[in-house]
Amino acid sequence: MQKLSERTANFTDSVIRRMTRISNLHGAVNLSQGFPDFDPPKEILDRLKEVADEDYHQYSITWGAQNFREALAEKQSGPMGRNINPDREIVVTCGSTEAMMAAMMTVANPGDKVIVFSPFYENYGADAILSGAEPIYVPLHPPLFQFDKEELEAAFLKQPKALILCNPSNPCGKVFTKEELTYIAELAIKYDVYVIADEVYEHIVYEPHHHTYIASLPGMWERTISCSSLSKTYSITGWRLGYIIASAEIIDVARKVHDFLTVGAAAPLQEAVIPGLKFGPDYYENLRLKYSRKRELFLKGLDEIGLVHTIPEGAYYVLVDIKEFHYESDLEFCEVLAKEVGVGTVPGSSFFKEPVNHLIRFHFAKRDGTLNEALERLSQIRKKIPAKSRFL
Repeated sequence: MQKLSERTANFTDSVIRRMTRISNLHGAVNLSQGFPDFDPPKEILDRLKEVADEDYHQYSITWGAQNFREALAEKQSGPMGRNINPDREIVVTCGSTEAMMAAMMTVANPGDKVIVFSPFYENYGADAILSGAEPIYVPLHPPLFQFDKEELEAAFLKQPKALILCNPSNPCGKVFTKEELTYIAELAIKYDVYVIADEVYEHIVYEPHHHTYIASLPGMWERTISCSSLSKTYSITGWRLGYIIASAEIIDVARKVHDFLTVGAAAPLQEAVIPGLKFGPDYYENLRLKYSRKRELFLKGLDEIGLVHTIPEGAYYVLVDIKEFHYESDLEFCEVLAKEVGVGTVPGSSFFKEPVNHLIRFHFAKRDGTLNEALERLSQIRKKIPAKSRFL
């Protein structure tokens, strides 16, 4: 038999999804893969029931149903600082995963370089490799996960085609300040680089932090590909509805890539979610408050247990330091945690280019009862996972 494709040789299956399977195997509370265990808004579910009896069961327009794109353009125009054209500047995708892949393939030719901040969402490295691009990693330095300006410009000097920006960031919860984004924008303009912005957590930002769309900054609309999804905002991760917003010139290419990747997103679900796209400001403020309370509950619980952790500025992830247990492999620790303590998490090494093995990622997009159960189990962590000897 001939050899299979070699382009996947340098990455594994998703560690996040693997930890969900391990959590399920051991009956652990799954705080690994970031999906909620509470229902989407009632208005969306009610519309979904109606759609089942209506004529939305065949393909919609490849780049998104007309009324979906119109509702999305109206929702995003104000925050993004321009009147978005629903007919020329949007393509609807099968989740933000496809949006990011389509964006990468729209921008990058084989051999091009792409800047990726580390830590990063695990898909980004795979996206670069699958599109034939070479990632250039730039560290975000803890505890605030700030970039060094000289290190970032050094990456730009390597003549990249694009920079991937996750804001708010998964896994570290960083919200890039307007000053930081302005600096990135200045470098992007100076070195003629595109920015692929992953903004799926745009509505989950904690005070006093504020989300700024980099596409809204001067000179950035023409070179920014804004990717997002409805998964986190409306608690519908299984619906796989995402989108790209960009200039007409970029969207013309992204539509071609999208067409041959997936043809189109699910027509009934595009129709069903439109009531959510029409929600007013109160919905997004209540969403922020809901997650603020969950963050407070979970971080307070970690503090009471005595586990050292980051404080996320946005998104719904927290990194916990496990140095005290002296495990050389954070993956092994996560497997033991799921089996012996009954809580699922993700090894931090899957997010870092640097050799980081002392952090694990939890998410708190769960009901209060689920979070309290996880914390109760974690309170036994030192009894059930004794620290390894440093001298072995």
